[in-house]
Amino acid sequence: MHHPSQFNYPMLKQLIFNFKSDITSLDFPTELNNPFGHHLPEIAIQAAKEFQDFIALEAPRWKYDFRSRPGKMFGVLVVRQTDGRLGYLGTVSGKLPGNEDYDRFVPSIFDESLDDYFLTKGLTEVTAIGKQIITATSKEDVSALTKQRSQLSKSLQKRLFESYHFLNLSGETKNVLSIFEEASAGKPPAATGECAAPKLLNSAIKHHLQPIAIAEFWWGNSLNTDNRQHKAFYPACKSKCKPVVEYMLENDTLYTSVKRSS
Repeated sequence: MHHPSQFNYPMLKQLIFNFKSDITSLDFPTELNNPFGHHLPEIAIQAAKEFQDFIALEAPRWKYDFRSRPGKMFGVLVVRQTDGRLGYLGTVSGKLPGNEDYDRFVPSIFDESLDDYFLTKGLTEVTAIGKQIITATSKEDVSALTKQRSQLSKSLQKRLFESYHFLNLSGETKNVLSIFEEASAGKPPAATGECAAPKLLNSAIKHHLQPIAIAEFWWGNSLNTDNRQHKAFYPACKSKCKPVVEYMLENDTLYTSVKRSS
């Protein structure tokens, strides 16, 4: 198996959580469980419980009130390190509350400083055009500015997806647009690449860690439309994760195999 040769050992050390409980009696899967399935290995459940304890301690420090605002998805990936020891990685789907940069969570694939912060500058420009639309005095100006904003937004989104690069098990790298195109999956939805499963898997592959078991759970209040339960487990999503995760794990039947068996 080919892997990228350069990675940050200090960063890796702070990303890996060690199990606090005795895991020797737990069943270890012979291969990674299906991220789209509902069966979770015991060791994945234990990692999730310990990660939930960690979140409970840390969340009060975040600039986000989970008691009054919608919750978020979190995920864990149990990994075998190069010395054979087991640990787990943890992260949040999307951004951390308040866009905080938390060094114990697997970070976003996207580097916001890329190309001199092109995304930040582009979004600022989109906002400025929006303000011009509000103050425009003629229909022609409104129409022209609206078209300009739309074109800029599409250009930014395309460039953003081209900047999300994911590794597969063979060490090959592709961006989100290429992955969706080759999977005949249409246009990627907004925020594709920020879900927990692809971030966790990419980090494991990048740092030479063997993925053992994966689990995602909801933390906080239910969304109005989803009725998700606090601490309950849920599979990876279809619209954003299916093409990316199937590319990373080199198996294009992961999602359909779950649907056939259900």
